[in-house]
Amino acid sequence: MACTVRVASPLRSYTNGAASVTAVGGTLHEVLADLERRFPGMRFRMIDEQDRIRQHIRLFVNTQGAADLSAPVHDGDTVHLICALSGG
Repeated sequence: MACTVRVASPLRSYTNGAASVTAVGGTLHEVLADLERRFPGMRFRMIDEQDRIRQHIRLFVNTQGAADLSAPVHDGDTVHLICALSGG
C-alpha cells in the first residue's frame, strides 16, 4: 500500500530536501522501515531503541494521531511526521 509522507523540515536533510515522499506499508512500523531503507538514519531520529515514538515526535495518519507504530496505514493515506519545537 502506497502512502504519501509529509516530512517535517528538521528531517528533510534525510530526504534531500523533499517535503513529501512516497512510502509503502500497512502500518506505521512498515512505512518507517521503508523510509529507513531509502533514507538511512531517518528512523532513529523518530523512534527510540525500545521501538517507541520519541517524545519530541508526533506521527499522524491523515488527521488521527498515532500512539504507537501499529497504527494502520491504507493505500492513499497521508502520514505526517511532526517534530516539536522547544526553547525559550
